Amino acid sequence: MIFPDMGAGGGDLANVSRRGFVAGAGLGALVLALGLPRRSVAQGQGEAKFGADGMPNGWRDDPRIFVAIAEDGTVTITCHRQEMGQGVRTSIAMVVAEELGADWDKVRVVQADGDEARYGNQDTDGSRSLRHFFMPLRRVGAGARMMLEQAAATRWDVPVSEVRAGEHAVIHAASGRSLGYGELARAASGLPVPERSSIRLKDSSQFRYIGREGIGLVDNHDITTGRAIYGIDARAEGMFYAVVSRSPVYGGKVASLDEAEALKVPGVVKVLRIEAPSIPSEFQPVGGVAVIARNTWAAMRGRDALKITWEDGPNAVYSSDTYRQGLEAAVRQPGKVVRNEGDLERAMAGAVRRVEAEYYIPHLAQTPMEPPAALVRIQDGRCEAWACTQAPQVTRARLAQRLGLPEEAVTVHVTLLGGGFGRKSKPDFVLEAGLCSQAMDGAPVKLTWTREDDLSHGYYGTVSVERLEAGLDSNGRPVAWLHRSAAPTIAALFAPDPKHEMPIELGMGFVNMPFAIPNIRLENPEAAAHVRVGWYRSVSNIPHAFAIQSFVAELAHAAGRDPKDYLLDLIGPARVIDPTDLGDAWNHGEDPKRYPIDTGRLRRVVETAAAGIEWGRPLPRGRGLGIAGHYSFVSYVAVAVEVEVGEGGAFSVPRVDIAVDCGPVVNPERVRAQMEGAVVMGHGLATSAEISFKNGRAEQQNFDLYELTRIATAPREIRVHILPGGNYDRPLGGVGEPGLPPVAPAIANAIFAATGKRIRRLPVRDQLST
Repeated sequence: MIFPDMGAGGGDLANVSRRGFVAGAGLGALVLALGLPRRSVAQGQGEAKFGADGMPNGWRDDPRIFVAIAEDGTVTITCHRQEMGQGVRTSIAMVVAEELGADWDKVRVVQADGDEARYGNQDTDGSRSLRHFFMPLRRVGAGARMMLEQAAATRWDVPVSEVRAGEHAVIHAASGRSLGYGELARAASGLPVPERSSIRLKDSSQFRYIGREGIGLVDNHDITTGRAIYGIDARAEGMFYAVVSRSPVYGGKVASLDEAEALKVPGVVKVLRIEAPSIPSEFQPVGGVAVIARNTWAAMRGRDALKITWEDGPNAVYSSDTYRQGLEAAVRQPGKVVRNEGDLERAMAGAVRRVEAEYYIPHLAQTPMEPPAALVRIQDGRCEAWACTQAPQVTRARLAQRLGLPEEAVTVHVTLLGGGFGRKSKPDFVLEAGLCSQAMDGAPVKLTWTREDDLSHGYYGTVSVERLEAGLDSNGRPVAWLHRSAAPTIAALFAPDPKHEMPIELGMGFVNMPFAIPNIRLENPEAAAHVRVGWYRSVSNIPHAFAIQSFVAELAHAAGRDPKDYLLDLIGPARVIDPTDLGDAWNHGEDPKRYPIDTGRLRRVVETAAAGIEWGRPLPRGRGLGIAGHYSFVSYVAVAVEVEVGEGGAFSVPRVDIAVDCGPVVNPERVRAQMEGAVVMGHGLATSAEISFKNGRAEQQNFDLYELTRIATAPREIRVHILPGGNYDRPLGGVGEPGLPPVAPAIANAIFAATGKRIRRLPVRDQLST
């Protein structure tokens, strides 16, 4: 998948209020739109060709992001990305308001509907919302500011160089005159927009919002007072409610159905069969039987009363224990070579010592606190959906396709998301609601997934076995490095039985491993998919980082070295690496010239996390320190952990220090919150979270068995260290996902330091009590 480098490119401004584009929309007297890149050629799988401005070739500008100023001075910013707790509405507004010179209390944010032609790419994933749109958002704010200045200068008949906009007014210092933005909005709307080359951006020393603490979330009041609308809150007059009984095995079908008892349940009005799709199923519902009722409880009781015989299909053979054995067998044999440097066999043969280890990471479920939910209504040939979706334009396209409607007849209204983590990028649940509404002659139907539905029928983070072998010289340094990674791929959603991971998955900490080792071979054996494998926060960086960073600590122990010092030695001296030289053509969708791998930055986060936790300090028996670092989504994160292991394996984490270098920082409070959340989530996947399968069925149905970190077991202290990002002309990195990968290996390494027990299988669970 190829994404644009918005930091270098971006579109031109357009005065859409003059063109009448938003007539009647009530956005304001002055409305500016920013042209955005849009894919005009097919995407390759990992190969990007970039022009001189950093933009991928084959992209063209296509509007729009809106900023509007009303005659009462209200500034309305349209957010084209989805808010799911990461603060994107606030951060996007901060950037525009900064360059506009707006007062924060006069800024409001509205959510864009799903419409790629109007708003550009709207997928909220890949930690790219700000890194792609930071500079374009600055330009649209600055362009509006300059138009307001020109309008004031014209009214006063003074040179525009004598006026200055800021703090929601334009001031003529020589005469002491001032005009508010609302007073100037109408006149400014009649002016031509500045050419991109003439737009004056603020110097970062003048920033009032960007990089500053204490801004607060624009949604905070509504969220804390219960007024915020999430997908599960959507309501429409006369609506019905639905739940679905789905095949317990991916690819299964209804063999027989007796709906009589379900229809006797008070409130149940209809039972609807949803046909199972062929595999690969992409984002389509898995099929099953929907129960539509006058309330959700009646629908759930009706579902319980259904008598269904399932035809399980070929994936009934899927059991985690035997599948793991198959992955282990695969990584013990040569696989598809994806990176090869030097002469591995010769180096291994000449090594003084050989170390090998295998690591297992199970399927994971995203488990957003708000399960998938959507409301759909079809009237007069038009479909409206209200949904907690990360990908509204994909949702719109798939709804139109499944319901047999033209895409322009479908509107997707995006609610707040009660968490996403990649699960809500897939619109299968919205399609289910659409099919139910269609079956009810277009009446509104709100469809809800229960937690059991979410855990049993989701798109899971991939299961993985990672095998590493290293040959060490007489100084304990690796002269040879072999890594085989076997995992079912997300590509299985889109293509029949692909078996090998995609370049984007291999580029997540595997082929782009930046260690200074002379002989390296990386292989990707085959692995078939038996469930829906999908995006999970940080995706394949999780298994790759867990294996590599755990193995580094094992090598340090074998060499009799300090793990932190050994990790820094492997990273090597500060240098800049073109990721394509390592076989990573994807590079998280970014131009490798603007976003090379900088080992100096990776070293600094490791050193910062170590200093934060006071690495090397004496600890009592049963306590230990662990460390790990990782590069992902063009950011650098390191985690240092202190653990305590008591009698019987009692386990706790007194302290975590996490250091992040994501380049220039827009909203430090959100960066800190993302890192804290990553530590808590990483603690859960390291210690207790696992989805396993038996006879094709998920064995964990709710939080009693799929255990998340609760407050009693959470790390007691999390300290976030945000490294200075430098000049704001530098490209930004990602924040939402990079904090997660180093957490689990740091915990595992700390456990070894405390107990001498090596954790090679996640989650830890009861491994400390045996």
